[in-house]
Amino acid sequence: MIRVERDGGVVSVVLDRAARRNAMTPEMFAEIRAALDHAGDARAILLAGDGSVFCGGFDLNLCVERPGTLAVLLRELASLIERLRSQPAPVVIAAHGAAIAGACALLTAADTVVVDDRAKIGYPVLPLGVSPAVSAASLRLAIGDGAARARLLDPSLVSGREALRLGLAHECLADAGEVRPRALAIARSLGSKPSGAMAATRRWLRQIDDLAGAPGAAESSLAASLSVVGSDEERERLAKAVAR
Repeated sequence: MIRVERDGGVVSVVLDRAARRNAMTPEMFAEIRAALDHAGDARAILLAGDGSVFCGGFDLNLCVERPGTLAVLLRELASLIERLRSQPAPVVIAAHGAAIAGACALLTAADTVVVDDRAKIGYPVLPLGVSPAVSAASLRLAIGDGAARARLLDPSLVSGREALRLGLAHECLADAGEVRPRALAIARSLGSKPSGAMAATRRWLRQIDDLAGAPGAAESSLAASLSVVGSDEERERLAKAVAR
């Protein structure tokens, strides 16, 4: 479900489920964790996706077919956000085409995000009876309190250009096909910096983030999302969404 590629000091973790818009599963998260476990010598990490989009979010069919899967995915997402933010090497995400729901949450864990003009980005999960709060802690650090509140409460998607304005993305290109090459170039550049200084800087940035956030914010955000998992409304709305 993923593919790992090496380009000098850059380790690329590529979501490889293009037929399903790289929809995330518990198995995919496990494979990403394993890839990061074996990327100890990486000078930079690039997260990308094959096919027409970076990632369309969680696999909703799986959530309907296997009760309990949504809760697992939310926990895995929260864990991966923290794991990416804690990496000693810089993290770059190539988010071409779309970064929806859980995939949009991953953007908040990156040092640099590259998108394209027509990319669809956002958290359209409230109409499904699912809370996007799992990403609240990292989202507010990325784009500020007011903008984060608006994005969490508004299920509409924004363009790549708007994501750039908000601070969810750092570069926006006209051509979706150029997103991953540009992200790789950025990862190479970041990876060329002295690794000790880079790791120390990232540790300090993480400490600044932790000081800026309320104690236990990440755990509270996950708990808020999990609080509505398994409700009758959530099950009904997910089943309708999958049936469409």
